[in-house]
Amino acid sequence: MSGPSHAAPAARDGLDEHTAPRLASAALVTVDVQRDLLDDGAFCVPGTSAVLPRVGALAAAFRATGLPVVHLVRLYDPASGDVDRCRRAAVAAGQGMLRPGTAGSQLAPGLGPADVELDSVRLLGGHPQQLGPHEWVLYKPRWGGFYRTALHEQLGAAGVSTVVVAGCNFPNCPRTTVYEASERDYRVALVTDAVSGFDDRGAAELSGIGVALVTAASLVESLAASARG
Repeated sequence: MSGPSHAAPAARDGLDEHTAPRLASAALVTVDVQRDLLDDGAFCVPGTSAVLPRVGALAAAFRATGLPVVHLVRLYDPASGDVDRCRRAAVAAGQGMLRPGTAGSQLAPGLGPADVELDSVRLLGGHPQQLGPHEWVLYKPRWGGFYRTALHEQLGAAGVSTVVVAGCNFPNCPRTTVYEASERDYRVALVTDAVSGFDDRGAAELSGIGVALVTAASLVESLAASARG
């Protein structure tokens, strides 16, 4: 896989040869960056609109260097009832958040390579939707990005060693995805200013398990510097 050869800058100490990110074999994983979850969306997660420009900049930087980008999305299908237990009653009662095929379920503006419409039938069937040469969307049915998805297989096929996580609402889905990546022996980085709901408690927690805490600007600059040679 082509791409930069040096490690990403870490915001905190404590990384070593086993945990430091390797950008040459990194993939960006965005989590639940969808219209319904923006601050003015039907299922508002405060702060998600504020981090959106940085998530978009990260996706563009990874895209420009030919490194993989995977967008994880939630789709609440009332017909199937395949919804988190804590939201199952609301979805069954007709609350229209993240419903397949709706405008609110689509990727947030500026995240993908262009305006694309999610293929909800394909995604709900467990298949990736390809957006570009190294960019895909995957449906995740629960909190973590590796649970009942093809994410591990997708990353393995691309030779990925380092998972860079950004997106919506750290305490829930990004946090679970980080732990799932770590337990599969990926090197993991979290982009602290490109994930909503992140705070000092989360920073201390992730530092304790060897996750690199990086900023969007530092990561974009590292990728740009490598592209310049």
